[in-house]
Amino acid sequence: MPLRFCSPRFLVFVFLISAIPIAYIISEERAVPATHVFHYHSAGFFRECAKWDDQGRRFLVSFLEGGVGEIRVPDYYAPGPGDVMLKEVTVVKDFDLAGNSSLGIAVDRLRNRLLVVVADLLGNRYSGLAAYDLSSWKRLFLTRLSGPSDEKSFADDVAIDADGNAYVTDAKASKIWKVGTDGEFLSIIRNPLFTPKQWYKTMVALNGIVYHPDGYLIVIHTFSGNLFKIDLAKGYEVKLIEVVGGSLVFGDGLELISPTKLVVAGNPSGRLVESSDGWETASVVAKFKGPIHRLSTAVTVKDGKVYLNHLVGMGYPKKTHALVEAVF
Repeated sequence: MPLRFCSPRFLVFVFLISAIPIAYIISEERAVPATHVFHYHSAGFFRECAKWDDQGRRFLVSFLEGGVGEIRVPDYYAPGPGDVMLKEVTVVKDFDLAGNSSLGIAVDRLRNRLLVVVADLLGNRYSGLAAYDLSSWKRLFLTRLSGPSDEKSFADDVAIDADGNAYVTDAKASKIWKVGTDGEFLSIIRNPLFTPKQWYKTMVALNGIVYHPDGYLIVIHTFSGNLFKIDLAKGYEVKLIEVVGGSLVFGDGLELISPTKLVVAGNPSGRLVESSDGWETASVVAKFKGPIHRLSTAVTVKDGKVYLNHLVGMGYPKKTHALVEAVF
């Protein structure tokens, strides 16, 4: 089956990579980081998402080539000069999902499981959501969200509500799938606000998503930079959050670090957004510049500190990846 290099996400990635001079990359890689960095060795070049599992004392990462790995952080680990190089170990590699990418992940500690978004990166012919036991790595369910006979879709990120329901963004067709606790497909959330009028802003649509403890979702639209609030108790009422103080264009993964503070990954590396009115409005209050040539894609919090996952690993044959502390 020939590869089709026409996926919007793939084209955007190629554009961004080709625009970065090699000399700049070398300079950035040799520079001393301004903040702490967890470096780890991997067999793959691309790691889409990373989340900290506090109970397991490990980072969990998704493979763009498909699969999930863990990076354990030793108890004796002390950040600073001479940091040890951590190692990625593959924990999930499903042969029946070969050819698909693993994308957004979410740790559901209450149910001792990891939710993993799966999608056909190049052809947009399959999207699914899988759940794995965090102890045995046994697959608990695999829910198909779209297939070859459906509209072209690209499942991207996932959030979990208080009842264990999952919400998966579609970065291609601008919608959100809802999946029940046991993997049953429940519904699709659509809204005209999800689709900008300008065609070029639809190339990468709904992306990062988080669940707010007050009972609503916050979702970002990558190419428009729009931030949405979706009230689950009001029939999935959608409101455009009025954001001032800066743009959220190219926003990717999201992470709530408090009920009033949200970190947005995506170049520039990270932005801190705050709201004082229940996310009716918000302000970009700070920015963090990390290794932009590595492309930040996701956010996680470890021991109260914010870390940005970066898509691109450097080196050969071992690829070195970076989880960079973002200080705002």
